[in-house]
Parts: sequence; structure tokens; C-alpha cells
Amino acid sequence: MAWKNCGFWELRPLVHLLFPLSIHWIAEEMTVSVLVDVVTNALCPGESTCSEAIYISGLQQTVVGIFKMVVLPLLGQLADEYGRKPLLILTVSTTIIPFTLLAINESKDFVYAYYALRTISYIISQGSIFCIAVAYAADFVSDSKRAAAFSWITGLFSASHVLGNLLALLLPENCIFPVCYCFKFIESAPRRHQESTFLQKVVMVLKNRYKSMRDAALIVVGSPTLRGISFVSFFYELGMSGITTVLFYYLKAVFGFSKDQFSEILMMVGVGSIVSQLVVLPLLNPLVGEKVILCIALLASIAYALFYGLAWASWVPYLSASFGVIYVLVKPSTYTIISKATSLNNQGKAQGFIAGVQSIASLLSPLAMSPLTSWFLSSDTPFNCKGFSIVVASICMMIALCYAFTLRTEDNSGSDKEEDIETPLLT
Repeated sequence: MAWKNCGFWELRPLVHLLFPLSIHWIAEEMTVSVLVDVVTNALCPGESTCSEAIYISGLQQTVVGIFKMVVLPLLGQLADEYGRKPLLILTVSTTIIPFTLLAINESKDFVYAYYALRTISYIISQGSIFCIAVAYAADFVSDSKRAAAFSWITGLFSASHVLGNLLALLLPENCIFPVCYCFKFIESAPRRHQESTFLQKVVMVLKNRYKSMRDAALIVVGSPTLRGISFVSFFYELGMSGITTVLFYYLKAVFGFSKDQFSEILMMVGVGSIVSQLVVLPLLNPLVGEKVILCIALLASIAYALFYGLAWASWVPYLSASFGVIYVLVKPSTYTIISKATSLNNQGKAQGFIAGVQSIASLLSPLAMSPLTSWFLSSDTPFNCKGFSIVVASICMMIALCYAFTLRTEDNSGSDKEEDIETPLLT
């Protein structure tokens, strides 16, 4: 009975979706901790601080943010109108080629080529995989169990990250990218039958994209809940994406962290996140609701940023990372609020549009974070606070919390229950 209350049984129709995605997430996470060392060694051999690596990472995020503003809402609309499976196949498959390059060679030229192809991959896949997967899950899960189901999806995401970081910790550095490539190559798509005329449908639907984009905007703007959660998502992503862009380079420069320390931090957060998402949120949500959980998670994200930015010893980043166990609940809470405020036939449009709003934030944040971080890591600073850029990012999370306090939740997801539940999946 406890498993049912936690939403476990709601995932039975989603096993064919979550299994390949888990393999995908494991492969993605394996490379996170080692990539900092690979890039730094290739671009700045023998140095612990590498401004070029910080700037190229920020440039990548800026370019991705520019194109995602259009691509994410478009993919969400296509998922509503022409099925989830073709879009999932497209988004997941684009992540294979970049890692192939680093599996072959880790030289400077290959690192530049990796960033070029990875940027294209991020434009198509970053954020869209979650949006489409959440919309797919909403087709099968009842309103009252969506928070639990979404929490299980993000919990499996965290579990995959733990496994990925464990492999990164155990495997030699020169084996990580080849193993990652093998994992990517064996991914399988969700096993639901659909007609394979996707390219023809894309050509036809491009004629009506302006109208669909306008409709998606009206859906969000016309709902107080969706409008409010858009502001929350924007400022949260503005701060968090900025931190993510520079964090590992900051820790490497200030405390000399390497692959093993990065993996330890990520594993510690991942293990705690599994419990918070698979057990705590499904049990707590019926008692307090998504809004309260969202506010608590945003408070934890503020503490997370402040402890990192003001870290005075090498153990403080581990303390800061522990708040990730709580702030990780921002995502499932946000997905649930959006899903409940949206009809079944508009799940992809709403999730995609708000993901597009987040991409605007991810476009803007590195423009400030990369030069600010590089400046305060140098010797020419107005005062001694090497993590000052991360402290600034915490202000964005504070603004998100203010908007979350004023958020009005609504339930509009059942307005079209008479529609066939297979409508978003089949044409």
C-alpha cells in the first residue's frame, strides 16, 4: 500500500519510456565530473584555472539559450500534435555523436569539435526530453497521482546520476567517454507503435507554426498559474543555470577539486535526491500541496548558492551540496503545477513554452556569470570573495521565491478527459 501511495504503481505504463531514458541519463552523467579536467588539460595544460574553459562553457550556454527559445516551444507543440515518440527519438539520438569525438581523442581540436556538436545537441535535447517525457506521463497518469509520478521520473533521473557518477569514480579517465558512447548507442526508444511519416508531417506543420506558437503563448498568458510559474521558472533558471556553468571550474580553481571530488559531491546529492523524490515528495504532496514544496525547495536553493559562494574551506562545498537533496524538488513541483493547470491536449505546448522561458534565462545568465567568475578568480578584484558571482546568482532564486509565495494554483487538467487518451500519441 505504501508503494501505491508513493506513485510506484502509476509508473507501470511508463516502463518502456523510463528504461531507455535511464540509460541515457547514466551516460550523460558519467562525463560531467571528468569533462572539467579534460577541457582544462586540453585548453590550459598544467594550470588549475582556465578562463578560456569558463568562457567557452558560457558561450555554449548562451548560444543554446538563443535557439532553445524557439526550439523548445516548437518541440512541445509537435509532441502534442504528432506524437511523443518521434520527438523523443529525435532528441535522444542527437546526444550520441559529440561523445564519440572525445572517445576517439581528447586533444584541443577534438574538444573544440565536441563543443560545437554538443551545442547543437543541447539545442535539441536539453530540457525537451523532460518536457516530452512529462507530457507523455500526463497522458496515462490520473490528476491526483501526477505529482507522485513526476517525482518518480525525476527520482529515476537522480538514481541514474548516482550510477553515472559511480561509474565515473570507478572507471579510469580514458575509459569514460568510450563507455559513455556504448551506453548511448544501445539506447532504445519507447515501444509504442506509430506511423513513421514524421518528416512529411514536419513539412506540413511548418505552415501552421505561427498560429501554434501564438496559441501556446495565449494558453500560458491566459492562466494566472501558468503566468506565475513562468516567472518562478525564469528567475530560478537564471540563478541555477549560471551556477551550473561555472561551479566546477570555480571549485577546481579555489580548492583544487578534481574528477573524484566532483563525483563524490554529485553522488552525495544524487543518493539523497532519490529518497526525497521517490518517497518524501509523493507522501508529502497530498498533505501540503505543490506550492509549499516549491517554496521549501527554493529556500534550499538559496542556501545552496550562498554556501557555495561564501565557502571558506574545502568541506563547505559538501555542506552546500547537501541542500541539493531539497532543491531538487523544484522541478517535479513545477511540472506538476504546469500539468494540473493545463488540459491534456495542451500539455506539450505549456511545458514547452515555459521551458522556452527558462531557455531565455539560460541565455542571459552566462553573459554575467562567466566574466564575473573569471574576474573574481583572478588577482585583480575589488575584494576577496572568489565565489561572489554565485552569491549574486542566489539573488535570482530569492526573486523566484517571492513569486512562488504569490502563486495561485488551479486544476484545469481534467477539462478534456472525454478525449481519447491516445490522442496525443497517435495521429
